[in-house]
Amino acid sequence: MRSSRSLFHTVAFSTLLAAASFATSAAHAADKITIMVGGYEKQIYLPAKLAESLGYFKDEGLDVELLNEAAGVDAENQLLAGSVQGVVGFYDHCVDLQAKGKFVESIVQFSQAPGEVEMVSSKRPDIKSPADFKGKTLGVTGLGSSTNFLTLFMASKAGLKPGDVVTVPVGAGGTFIAAMQQDQIQAGMTTEPTISRMIKTGEASVLVDMRTVESTRQALGGTYPAASLYMEASWVDAHKEEAQKLADAFVKTLRYINTHSAAEIADKMPKDFYVGDKDGYIKALDDGKGMFTPDGVMPEDGPKTVLAVLSEFSKNVKGKQIDLSKTYTTEFVKNVK
Repeated sequence: MRSSRSLFHTVAFSTLLAAASFATSAAHAADKITIMVGGYEKQIYLPAKLAESLGYFKDEGLDVELLNEAAGVDAENQLLAGSVQGVVGFYDHCVDLQAKGKFVESIVQFSQAPGEVEMVSSKRPDIKSPADFKGKTLGVTGLGSSTNFLTLFMASKAGLKPGDVVTVPVGAGGTFIAAMQQDQIQAGMTTEPTISRMIKTGEASVLVDMRTVESTRQALGGTYPAASLYMEASWVDAHKEEAQKLADAFVKTLRYINTHSAAEIADKMPKDFYVGDKDGYIKALDDGKGMFTPDGVMPEDGPKTVLAVLSEFSKNVKGKQIDLSKTYTTEFVKNVK
């Protein structure tokens, strides 16, 4: 009798263990992944909201929450603090952070051009090139952001010294426009749809255009991989299955962008992203769609350009040994079927 009761207890205990293990594994599979986007209404970061809209995260069995943050540097801080698992932001943060002893990597490369433009206020016709930035106040999304990196690089390349220009954080969209209208900034770096809005009203014009691969090469000396999904290398190593599913969802999104018209893509985006001008939004997207990679793969010459740009002015990076192979991986995007 004892032996039969003991057998019953053993079987029951094993069943409970198996059930608990299954529940833990199911909960792990359904764990929420929080991704912070450096302004998800910006067209440069369009793949984040588009993947959600197309249902590609759910198709992969992922529970993904997108959070909005106006400046990439703040999103980076949230990642390092462990508040989010990933950031949709510029790849150059991966290089900058390695110089500070932090290892993050791009696992899906969205774009091969920044999609950024340096705009000049129509009140300041004297600014004809970056050399004329001396003594001016220039708008960036945030201090330590990619727009700040690129602005300081252009100033340095034009022969200006640190201190010759002042950069101030003004965000994007309405806050950027207001800063220029009030002459708080005389020039500034921003993205679509803000660019088209200001050109349409005649309040600003384009000084340096980095919306296409060709114009980016002229401005920066090479391909500049920009928007990406980057994550801490330690998280990626511990969550390969989730990293692969994220890569699957985002590469499918990039393929969708590559095979659909700007109008079809715009129809999938929240209406408030149009800022009251859907036609203007579509035209801007049509003009800039070429910045996106078709497959999420890092452009071969891109990381070297980014390192060269950061080394030009950044005390963090200049003279440091940076292992570029640890700032991105193609392991997951190359596995996407």
